[in-house]
Amino acid sequence: MIASRDNPKFKLLRTLASNVREQRSSGHTLLDGPHLVAAYLDKVDLPLRVVVSEAGMEQREVQSLLIRCKGIETVVLSDALFRGVAGTEAPVGILAEIAIPEPPGLPAKGSCVLLDAVQDAGNVGAIMRTAAAAGVRDVLLGAACAGAWSLKVLRAGQGAHFDLSIHERVDIPHFLDGFAGNSIATVARDGELLYTLDLAGPVAWVFGNEGAGVSKKSLQATRLRATIPLAAGCESLNVAAAAAICLFEERRQKLGTMKAG
Repeated sequence: MIASRDNPKFKLLRTLASNVREQRSSGHTLLDGPHLVAAYLDKVDLPLRVVVSEAGMEQREVQSLLIRCKGIETVVLSDALFRGVAGTEAPVGILAEIAIPEPPGLPAKGSCVLLDAVQDAGNVGAIMRTAAAAGVRDVLLGAACAGAWSLKVLRAGQGAHFDLSIHERVDIPHFLDGFAGNSIATVARDGELLYTLDLAGPVAWVFGNEGAGVSKKSLQATRLRATIPLAAGCESLNVAAAAAICLFEERRQKLGTMKAG
């Protein structure tokens, strides 16, 4: 039981929760909430450590997860300290410290998603969730993206991280130069209409920054530019929404090809 803010273990947990550099240097991160902890247990392994709040100890959902984590170090924080780690006003009451999964080498074939300076954590997590749902396994993040394993991105991903190979700090133009399939950058206007493109083969999708879009260097490295047709008067879509439309158009076409075959 920890109730003091001066406790070294609490300080370490708080730093791990809020500092992307610490996550990358240590190779560890935190999962917040029963859903993410259960997803990790189901799809990956036991966590390194479990952290619960006093109030969380009384919840059946948390208790059942603690039973599944029997033998793992369990730290109990006062409710106030737990909020300081979780970073939310009403946390559910359980965190798990995990080793960040090491991805295999960069994809040599198959479709993938590339994020070019996508800085909003909610958008990054939502795109990962969409990629997993659309059957795209590899997600590559450029150097200026939000940290893939930050608490906010993990919350938005809702467990999709554990169905993906996630590669951070990727040189996007360099990767595209060696990609054997088609590479498509999404642009707000003047690209080929999305629904006219042939997406039957492997595609490297490039989605850009919320304000500036795809960078000039990444645009130059792609083979095609795609535009989603919008209603008159609408300038653009949220990047996560645009990614969902593109990835599921690709999935629609591939499912149609499978049925035809």
